Amino acid sequence: MNNKTLDYYNYHAQSFVSSTISVNFKPIQDKFINALRGKQVLDFGCGSGRDAKYFLEEGLCVTAVDGSEEMCRYAREYTGIPVRHMLFQELDAQNQYDGIWACSSILHLPKNELREVLSKMVDALCGDGIIYTSFKYGNFEGERNGRYFTDFSIETFTEFIKDIEKISMETYWITTDVRPGRGEEKWLNVMLRKH
Repeated sequence: MNNKTLDYYNYHAQSFVSSTISVNFKPIQDKFINALRGKQVLDFGCGSGRDAKYFLEEGLCVTAVDGSEEMCRYAREYTGIPVRHMLFQELDAQNQYDGIWACSSILHLPKNELREVLSKMVDALCGDGIIYTSFKYGNFEGERNGRYFTDFSIETFTEFIKDIEKISMETYWITTDVRPGRGEEKWLNVMLRKH
């Protein structure tokens, strides 16, 4: 993730947290929980800690990380668990997690870095592990509103992951943005299963 994107989240942490922390994400969170075949979960780019807190309340064992130090601070306060300051590229776990939740997080990586990080995510999963991730729907790649974004359609994402070993698409769906006033924005949600 480029420094400008991290600077954005460090600088805007408070407003970002207040705009996302109370969003009702339960249908997608529950879909992820139901796809899990174990309890060890990595919240990969946890932001405010909203999802980590929900997963903890549902009885999961959650490891939370974020690349923004300010976000880590907010997430620690909100969840009551340690939140590690870590860049996506620094993931080096092996066969450790039953699920990786990467909600609106790895979309900030350029495609060449994203491919490498997805491979690291696969390595970090136990056999049969699941990844949930989401991207803005479209074909844009570059800077938008002070942050870097890589957007995908289902066609471009399917093509993108076909060379990544030991992972396949389990399901995908398209949603509108759940934040107030953002309903015209579409999101691609995908679940990937390790095999």
